[in-house]
Amino acid sequence: MRRRPCLPGDKPPVAENKAQKPGPRHGLAARPYRHTVDKTLLAPVDGPMTDAAKIVFVGDLNYYAKGSSRVRALESLGQMVTPLSHTTIGGEDVGHPDFSLVFRIAWQLGIHLDTERVNAKILNAVEREKPGLLWIDKGNMVSPGILVQVKILSPGTRIVSYSDDGMFNPLNRTRAYTRALPHYDFVFVTKTFNADPGELPSLGAKACIAIDKAFDPDQHRPLDLGEAEKQKYGADVGFIGTYAPERGECLNRLAAEGFDIRVWGNGWQGFSPASSNLRIERHPLVNRPEDLRYTKGVNATRINLGFLRKVNRDLQTDRSIEIPACGGFLMAERSVEHERLFDDGREAVFFDDEDDLIAKIRHYLANDKERQEIAASGRRRCLDGGYSHRDRVREMIERALAD
Repeated sequence: MRRRPCLPGDKPPVAENKAQKPGPRHGLAARPYRHTVDKTLLAPVDGPMTDAAKIVFVGDLNYYAKGSSRVRALESLGQMVTPLSHTTIGGEDVGHPDFSLVFRIAWQLGIHLDTERVNAKILNAVEREKPGLLWIDKGNMVSPGILVQVKILSPGTRIVSYSDDGMFNPLNRTRAYTRALPHYDFVFVTKTFNADPGELPSLGAKACIAIDKAFDPDQHRPLDLGEAEKQKYGADVGFIGTYAPERGECLNRLAAEGFDIRVWGNGWQGFSPASSNLRIERHPLVNRPEDLRYTKGVNATRINLGFLRKVNRDLQTDRSIEIPACGGFLMAERSVEHERLFDDGREAVFFDDEDDLIAKIRHYLANDKERQEIAASGRRRCLDGGYSHRDRVREMIERALAD
């Protein structure tokens, strides 16, 4: 039986899923997967905001999760939101709730247990509110039969799916999600290739639309840090993210070059740094309302690395937007989407391979003013370019509620 991806907090898989389209080989010397994007799917929507609508929102409503950011964005746009969490509230220290043994076994069998009884809550909310929109973030636990009943209870309700993950990968989706795809009126994805005709549309997705990643202005912003916090979180070069073999290899090489490097994230427990220059903290930095630790980590670090996960065929990640939005200096792997989102050398810096990365780290560590100007320009691009959750959510609901 093919092993499904690990849940948060577990050691992640190291082998690429062979059921996907092949991406680049492992290692930073490989060029990232290139995909021709239909720009009409990514262009912002002009015109006034849609009139206030009733929206039942289903997602992970932990503060550290993107679902809570989208709820706040919808509310800031004047929408009337009924939020339902499909995930247990908790896990502020590690960025995910605890998962029971039964839950883990079911997940390996392709079943996401409905621990929060969200299927029943959806029907109750729809029957009560008759919403214009039912929004479901990564509905791996939502039964297709529930979506059929939603249309019976409220024929005018449009049903939207959204996911930050690559959902064509069979290891990221459950059987329930796959069977439910034809019942969504819109499927919004952040992996542009998922909108290709041979991917989610081939599984029954009707209107499949690519949306870029986003930042939360409440969380991702410049902070004034004292010396104690700079010491607690900072480094010359930092990476916040999950372990992957090519990442460990690259970071070991950077440490061997003499750079001061610090890493925060899940899955690093079994990794052994080859140099004392590489500090592995072996736990993530998670934002809380009263303590924005992730944001502090970005602000305290002179150069923030942005790796692309090869097994996910990434062309951009959450950090691609969040780091510049925090006012941090982003040095990321080159990709067609990174180059569209930021002007290389002006708003962020992109590298092609490890040799290029090493040369650019040396240059920007030695040139504080240039580095700081690029970081400031990157933040301005996020603000002026419409990269916030509010901007992204506005675009999606305009499309979903259009006549």
